[in-house]
Amino acid sequence: MSTAYLGAFAAIATAMLWTLSTLAWTSAGHQIGALAVSFLRLVVTIGIIEVYGYAAHGHWLPGNADPQTWLALGVSGAFGFFLCDLMLFKSFLLIGTRLSLLIHSLSPPLSAIISALYLGDRLTPMHWLGMAVTLSGVVWVVLERPAAPKPEQIRQNFARGVFLAAAATVSASFGYVLAKQGMGHCDPVDATLIRIFGAMIGYVLLLTVSSRWQQIWQAARHRRAMATVTVGAVIGPFLGVTFCMVALRYSPVGVAVTIISTMPVLILPFAILLHKEKVSPRAALGALVSVAGVALLVI
Repeated sequence: MSTAYLGAFAAIATAMLWTLSTLAWTSAGHQIGALAVSFLRLVVTIGIIEVYGYAAHGHWLPGNADPQTWLALGVSGAFGFFLCDLMLFKSFLLIGTRLSLLIHSLSPPLSAIISALYLGDRLTPMHWLGMAVTLSGVVWVVLERPAAPKPEQIRQNFARGVFLAAAATVSASFGYVLAKQGMGHCDPVDATLIRIFGAMIGYVLLLTVSSRWQQIWQAARHRRAMATVTVGAVIGPFLGVTFCMVALRYSPVGVAVTIISTMPVLILPFAILLHKEKVSPRAALGALVSVAGVALLVI
């Protein structure tokens, strides 16, 4: 398999795994809160990766990463795992999931532009066409049933919510580009661990300043929620992020991020099966358009 195909298929696997982990985070979040889930999923993932690293390679910490790799991947994790998630989750509450995801869909072209300027990562006309087709399908699905908050709520929260969603998009884009820069010859699992360490610095500072450690301790004692968090950690931050690192290594950043951004489309079957939601012909058409766009990116 050529490296281009390997990167594209790794991005598809990432999108599928992150879609499944999103369902786990949502379920656990209803029980112990979003901040606790965001932090505890990384704690669990560190444990999983440490056990894997020792069993597979005989070491607890990445052994082939130089200081430049640690810096690039650590800052990438702070941007992607910490700042992006924190701001995006907050924007969900202020302006709704669909509008937030609509703004966040700008991440692929922004990532491509930053990567081209910073890393010289160029895209072909076919890549740009595939990106445009894929994102048009994603946007079509996201806007299929727009949320309708109260007018007063829109006036009070709109500007702040849009700013946070846009800032999360910029943060995610820089995170992807720095992750590609830091990968080098680093093992994808080791790269994932370094990124998580970078994010944990931000979470530890936030929890300390906001005096929320007691809340985290209580959440960690919630057995049912922690079981869900553990499953989600295996699927998302461990397997999903590892595949993401492979995708970024072997594909242009814009291509990988575009394919990963199809999560709102991939979640439709689970909405039908788990929540008995009815998907309109418009949403189904948007899904088909996204699939066609991904095909253009892969061929």
